[in-house]
Amino acid sequence: MIEPATADALDEVLAIEQACFSAPWTRKMLAAELSGNPFANFLIARCPDPLSGALAVVGYFCFWVVFEELRLMNLAVSGPFRRQGVATRLVCEALRTGVERGATRAMLEVRVSNHEAQTLYHRLGFRQTATRKGYYVNPVEDAVLMEMTPLKVSDVCRQPGASSPGAK
Repeated sequence: MIEPATADALDEVLAIEQACFSAPWTRKMLAAELSGNPFANFLIARCPDPLSGALAVVGYFCFWVVFEELRLMNLAVSGPFRRQGVATRLVCEALRTGVERGATRAMLEVRVSNHEAQTLYHRLGFRQTATRKGYYVNPVEDAVLMEMTPLKVSDVCRQPGASSPGAK
């Protein structure tokens, strides 16, 4: 289930952030995106915990809609839930939101070594536009810049399993 994040989910989001990134955002940074940035949108993906059956946050996506631009900021999925379509569903919901709010293009940066993310974005219709040398730290690494112009909801998002009936 994809839904807007609330402050109640911050601990779970922070745990995923720290597990997934070598230079994670801090609690303060995540909280600022949740409540202090008028351009920010924050989605979480919930799935039933196999042990308790309770819904647990298994992924999140922070993106901005700034006038005509959809800016993909931070996407992470907990290890056991990767390769199950969670990231695709989160990005599809962001694309829908961008289109609904009148954005005409989408942009992002991704580590040059993150081939899985690049494959996901290519599949959704993004193309590589440039490279930024030494953009990332810990470790120092280049960033691949990707863009989708014009912004559209990818056909991949219309396939079974990519829709997000729980999104609000």
